[in-house]
Amino acid sequence: MNDRFLINKTAVVTGAGQGVGQGIAISLAERGATVALLGRSLEKLEISRSLIEHAGGKAITIAVDVKNAGELAAAIERVVNETGGIQILVNNAQEVPLGTLLAVAEEKIEAGWQSGPMATLRLMKLCYPYLRGDGVIINLASSVGMRWDMSGYGAYAAVKEAIRSISRAAACEWGAEGIRCNVILPHAMSPGLKTWTENRPQEAAEFIASIPLRRIGECKEDIGDFVSMLCSEHSRYVNGQTIALDGGQARVS
Repeated sequence: MNDRFLINKTAVVTGAGQGVGQGIAISLAERGATVALLGRSLEKLEISRSLIEHAGGKAITIAVDVKNAGELAAAIERVVNETGGIQILVNNAQEVPLGTLLAVAEEKIEAGWQSGPMATLRLMKLCYPYLRGDGVIINLASSVGMRWDMSGYGAYAAVKEAIRSISRAAACEWGAEGIRCNVILPHAMSPGLKTWTENRPQEAAEFIASIPLRRIGECKEDIGDFVSMLCSEHSRYVNGQTIALDGGQARVS
């Protein structure tokens, strides 16, 4: 396999300033793609760009609130104007509404909905004209939707499961037009997961013990590199799937 198998491709990655989004963006750039880094913090995005450019890749940064439809439209217009098109879309950004049903604030749920399934759908529709023919969409959901004990995670699971439904519909509706859409469920040591493991050490220890490989994944090597492969011609017949990148923990249905 040629290491530069995404050359002449443009990828849009949301939440690209840190964690899993950054890992995916770096891997795509290493494989030859020009990567549009989208996120709320321009400072964080510039760090990701410097890492990409240091490795010989190309990236542009666009500060955007994914909950704002107008900002998303302007961002995609800029990407197309500067790069000529879009072949890969990775929807990673997500505000996480955690808490029991009685405790979680409705504003948190609304932010989770707007930053997750609504932003995902909006970007899919904005990018659709450019993805037709050979485009790939990778949407991020979570194995939290497979938890037996959903206590404290119901709102988060709800917004993530909505993303899975939207993704499956796109795979079916747009597949004939040459657009593939898949979902990944990643476990990786992102800043959010790191904070969770520090704040809930006992739950985190139990969580890691439940992973057959007994470790949490790496953002670039375990998640990003798989996404790059999933975006390539080597995965051209993979469509409409939910793939857990979690060391074997979840049983996906």
